[in-house]
Amino acid sequence: MFNLFKQKIKVRIAPSPTGYLHIGTARTALFNWLFAKHNGGKFIIRIEDTDLERSEKRFEKDILDGLKWLGIESDEKIVRQTERLDIYEKYLKKLLESGNAYYCACTKEELETERQKAIDSGKPPIYSGKCRDKNIAPEKGQVIRFKVPNEIIIFKDLIRGDVRFDMSLMGDIAIAKNLKTPLYNFAVVVDDHEMGISHVIRGEDHLANTPKQIAIQQALGLKSPKYAHLPLILDPDRSKMSKRFSATSVEEYRKLGYLPEALINFIALLGWHSKEEKEIMDIKELIKEFELERVQKAGAVFNTEKLDWINSQYIKNSNFERIKSALSDIFGNKIVFDEITKKIINVAKDRMSKLSEFEEIRKEFLDLLDYPASLLVWKKSSADTAKNNLKVIKDNVENVHEKDFTKENLEKILMFLADKLGRGETLWPLRVSLSGKEKSPGPFELMDVLGKEESLKRINDAIKKLEK
Repeated sequence: MFNLFKQKIKVRIAPSPTGYLHIGTARTALFNWLFAKHNGGKFIIRIEDTDLERSEKRFEKDILDGLKWLGIESDEKIVRQTERLDIYEKYLKKLLESGNAYYCACTKEELETERQKAIDSGKPPIYSGKCRDKNIAPEKGQVIRFKVPNEIIIFKDLIRGDVRFDMSLMGDIAIAKNLKTPLYNFAVVVDDHEMGISHVIRGEDHLANTPKQIAIQQALGLKSPKYAHLPLILDPDRSKMSKRFSATSVEEYRKLGYLPEALINFIALLGWHSKEEKEIMDIKELIKEFELERVQKAGAVFNTEKLDWINSQYIKNSNFERIKSALSDIFGNKIVFDEITKKIINVAKDRMSKLSEFEEIRKEFLDLLDYPASLLVWKKSSADTAKNNLKVIKDNVENVHEKDFTKENLEKILMFLADKLGRGETLWPLRVSLSGKEKSPGPFELMDVLGKEESLKRINDAIKKLEK
């Protein structure tokens, strides 16, 4: 295990409310949360909402609701960057006064021209630093830039080992539009310091930001947190995860009928594995086993088939009340949870990979399609055989007491008849009479759900079809 020097562990997830909660952000939140819980530390949610043009409250709500649905909640009051502008201003002034930052008057058009010239001449498209020593007045400044030191920065990544960056290839970076409008690489440094963040665990797409943030920390005299960069989540073709292959927002998975505990189990295995390579792990097991050493460096492939299998295992092992609650979350009041629905749930939970499939399964049990009499005939058998066998079934079923009208009892009685009369010749017309379909749940499951009265009615109607 990493030597944490018994320091107080404090981690954070810091989403920007510019879009819906992405499965990648949820995975990062989960790894931070598991790391905190495993080490007896704290997990914090920080909303990075300083991008006023793109940030929206509806996205913030979706992010917080999604994390809560997954069971990931902040151990302290949620922090929003727009509520901390005075703090950023204090640190910006400190950088400006120390000479580590300056106002830059270059316009967007000038910067684009400069960037294109660099590209055309085969040079890195970085800022030239032409405003660095001009003492631009604040009122003429377009942005505030940080003087990136011309040095090599090396830091130890807890997943990737030593990482080396040549800062001379970066150029001076913009850290704020003005004293009241900080930009990402600056604000995150201040927040992590002020909030006492010990470990920054985030996606590898942030790797290039880390040396910039370390340089700002050094200029401000701040201690750097420990860093760990998680592998990207990839689609099956090993490209970055996109909607071409799978849903990308947590809310989409919620609507599709994935249980949050199943989704947590699945995303925990995206780039991490347990000591015993277990596939099904509840949250207590995940907390107990989670260590950053077991996070892989290579990208993690998002396998929807594996997710469906994991979800099916959780559905299969959930009780009626748990499934009822999840179905209500998906379908609202469209489903009435009467005794028949309860029976369908108990039968269907072994067949579903997603709870969104329940409505179709329910229809398979309850909706009797109009069907031709010929459908009741098994292969090369005859209509008379189908009719006579249904009559025998009817006579036997009528003698079953209502309280004994269960899948298990019916199977014992009718399989005895089927073995005598022929399984196909008996069970095929029975199943078609109950469902009106070529493909449907088994006849004993159908009868159990429909009950004695409705089952006999459907069998009688089938007999009448064959008598015409």
